[in-house]
Amino acid sequence: MTIKIKENGAKSKQQVVTEFRRREILDAARKVFARKGFADGLVDEIAAEAGVAKGTIYLYFPSKKDIYTSLLHNAMEELAAGLVERLDAAPELRQKIVEFALARLENVEAHQELFRIMDTQPDNLSFTRSQYHEWLRGPVLHLAAEIESAAKRGEVCVADPEKIAWAVADLARGAIVRRLLGHSETPLAEEANYIADIVWAVLRPATAQG
Repeated sequence: MTIKIKENGAKSKQQVVTEFRRREILDAARKVFARKGFADGLVDEIAAEAGVAKGTIYLYFPSKKDIYTSLLHNAMEELAAGLVERLDAAPELRQKIVEFALARLENVEAHQELFRIMDTQPDNLSFTRSQYHEWLRGPVLHLAAEIESAAKRGEVCVADPEKIAWAVADLARGAIVRRLLGHSETPLAEEANYIADIVWAVLRPATAQG
């Protein structure tokens, strides 16, 4: 069935209803996964939480895995949109690195049950790891461009800006895993600044060179 879009660009009634129902199901799934995890969170429970029949769930999502993927996708889309804004707003490169790491940490803190599922269900959800790289590609390349610009201005010395940008993402990922496993309770801002300190030492700011 084709959904018609009004000529003025406004969404049709069916589109609005579909989006509303999907949001209801995703909100319900987030609550169920937070309580039970992915393996033990049943579609029946998601349906009950959303106040719909189980069959209704499958009208919008083919499987429980698709529900989880949609939740994670929304979280990463939210991150990507906010990351670029924060990078552009930071006045200098070191602060941009801090903001990149901090945005990652804050995003996972807000959606920690989703990322904990990705780490505890590797066999069932391993496909999300390759998607994870693609979700971050845009913000990482944006950070790489900022590093390259700083290098051209002589503020830092770096041969491969993109490799450094991915290193920032990887360091943030390591900090995230430690937090999800309960191995770190360091304040988020402190964690982000620690990551920036490590990267800044590698960048060898021009003013620090002999």
